[in-house]
Amino acid sequence: MASAKTQKARDAASNVSSNEYVRRLIEDEELRDSIREAYDASKTAYGRIQKKKHPAKAVLDDKKTQKELREAAESLRQASDRLRGKKEKGGSVLGKLFVIAIVGAIAAVVLSEDLRKAVLDRLFGAEEEFEYTSTTAPSNGGAA
Repeated sequence: MASAKTQKARDAASNVSSNEYVRRLIEDEELRDSIREAYDASKTAYGRIQKKKHPAKAVLDDKKTQKELREAAESLRQASDRLRGKKEKGGSVLGKLFVIAIVGAIAAVVLSEDLRKAVLDRLFGAEEEFEYTSTTAPSNGGAA
């Protein structure tokens, strides 16, 4: 009878160790930290809510409770993403450099009058310069 129980325990351990989610939980320290942070934040928020006479009012009005609930939700989202194997959004270095270059170019055009004139000349053609001369005779102020 003991051997049947032992065999069941071995089978259960084998099934658990082959589960990818359990493996990630065991191997991924950041996943465990996210779960721990979510637990701590939700436990603190729950304690704050329980101390209030009106729990709904505590959730709606208490900024600290709202902050703790947001932290718990964010930690759970991170844990969920890591458990499913999603990569964190970091963006590529090339993409970041491209954005910085675009912002720098716009700032340079806005701040430098010479550069702005050069860009406008390239886009719309050079300005035609002309000198205005009047063809009418000046009037004498009131002489008739």
